[in-house]
Amino acid sequence: MFSDNDTNIYVAPIASGVNGIELRNALNTYFGGQRDSNAQYTLNVVLYDPTTKYKALEATGVSTWQEISLVATYTLLAGDKVVATGRESASESYSFVRYLVASNASYNSAVQNTITVLAEKIANRAIAETYKYANTDTKKQ
Repeated sequence: MFSDNDTNIYVAPIASGVNGIELRNALNTYFGGQRDSNAQYTLNVVLYDPTTKYKALEATGVSTWQEISLVATYTLLAGDKVVATGRESASESYSFVRYLVASNASYNSAVQNTITVLAEKIANRAIAETYKYANTDTKKQ
């Protein structure tokens, strides 16, 4: 998927707190480093708040296993022209125990892993779309 071509993609700031910062950093890593806003392509991402659902319950009704899900929509631009739009999601299950510190660590790890998967999905699509766009005549129209 990755080629010798420079992925000159600027990732606009993602307004979702720490998760947005982490996703932007992960995307910049896939694109070979941070670019400035006058790069050939601009990637705008909207990251939605994580959702959690119960996966396993004890007989008492206490949850022992949960799943975190993240969804992001994105638009890839070449100047003012929309090259691609899409929606990606990723999720991961984690252990939910009675000890607050352990539960928080498990949750945070699951969120980080989910952000990594989400960044990979978006980056792969963006790189493929920039390659496709660069090798078609539609950009000249």
